Amino acid sequence: MTDGSNRNIMASINCVTYNHGAFIRQALDSFLMQKTDFEYEILVHDDASTDKTSDIIREYAAKYPDKIRPLIQTENQYSQGIDNISGAFNFPRARGKYIFMCDGDDYFDSPDKLQKQVDYMESHPDCNLCIHSARIQLMGKAVAERQMRPYRKTAVLTPEEIIDKASGYAMSSMAFPARLVTDLPDYYTDCPVGDTPLQLMAAANGYGYYMDEPMSVYRVGVVGSWTAEGKKGNYAGKQQAYYERMKVVYEEFDKATGGRFKAAAMSASNRTYFQTKVNTRDFKEILNPAFRRYYKELSPLTRFFIQFEYRTPGLYNLLRRSFTGSR
Repeated sequence: MTDGSNRNIMASINCVTYNHGAFIRQALDSFLMQKTDFEYEILVHDDASTDKTSDIIREYAAKYPDKIRPLIQTENQYSQGIDNISGAFNFPRARGKYIFMCDGDDYFDSPDKLQKQVDYMESHPDCNLCIHSARIQLMGKAVAERQMRPYRKTAVLTPEEIIDKASGYAMSSMAFPARLVTDLPDYYTDCPVGDTPLQLMAAANGYGYYMDEPMSVYRVGVVGSWTAEGKKGNYAGKQQAYYERMKVVYEEFDKATGGRFKAAAMSASNRTYFQTKVNTRDFKEILNPAFRRYYKELSPLTRFFIQFEYRTPGLYNLLRRSFTGSR
């Protein structure tokens, strides 16, 4: 490593954070522990946190001024209608040849992550997306863990596999060439989430590579997260609105790519619709034969509970209340 004066940055770590005071130190430490033979930078965008997140970022930036480049907002940008903070604020200031993604409540779990992914992309210049498996931490009364493993072995991924997939990719696993985001299409800026359009952009311009090695951690159930906030209020309405926006994204992607991936894009859109129906327990649509393919993609345990709730809702709710302590 150089002392940071060298501006030939190979990798930019893109970290977006909001009220992650309980987690941001672990994220920043995981970035700083990376062992590389190249220079990298850490771009941290704080969206006007109301807890101690911004203070912690300033502390780290003062200690590592040649590594950490903070952007701390005084007004929350997400509330102003900017969904994809990365594209608006971090991608334009990235100096690295490659960009690595990780939200402030997640973290890297291997000191060799950057080196391994950069090495692959350097030797395979047509690869537009490099991902890996991740550990999932389920936050709650007790922290539980499982794996986010979209594929069973290391593999090259076709564009269609990236677009139309049964299992998502951990944001903290994603790395791609910075050239991918020099000109953001409408389907990026119109998308309510930041990872899906990046994957679509990668698929439109090349192929992907999956490493079957858990090198990051994805936290689920963090208070204040996009997922947690979405479950408040009119959840069914929010899910419907989410699907409608994602449907537009896939239609815009199909138009932008001249119909080259129409079948994959339409299938991905239909899967999103099906998943919102699973989330809201719309049994008529969940068990609709038209969505049989997506139903079979659910885990056996998920299918068991769906059938249990559908066939014996009274017993299901009684047992759920007894286990959760709810009334």
